[in-house]
Amino acid sequence: MNDQGIEREIQSKGLTAARVTPQRIEDVIAEEYTFTAASALKGTPGESSKACGLLTLCVLVLRNGYTVTGESACASPENFNRELGAKIAREHAKQKIWALEGYLLRNSLFEQSHTASAR
Repeated sequence: MNDQGIEREIQSKGLTAARVTPQRIEDVIAEEYTFTAASALKGTPGESSKACGLLTLCVLVLRNGYTVTGESACASPENFNRELGAKIAREHAKQKIWALEGYLLRNSLFEQSHTASAR
């Protein structure tokens, strides 16, 4: 099940407390860069590496300037597809944002509860 499918199930169950949503994950992404390792190594011996040409990287820059990365490595050169590699690498990078956003939300809820109980 993908993020949207899980989101629909959460909503159908009425789980409406504070939470991180797929839309939130997309909203915190400010910039996106996808490329092969070979292209990133332009001007170096790695530029001509067949293996580096099969490694797709994605860098997501978040609104606050923090970066997360994802990768997709193709085992068989015959199966390499630039578009598919980019999608997989982006998904891997997005998965890292879930943990970061989850931490931020939990910390915010913690601070709110402790501020309220201190009054």
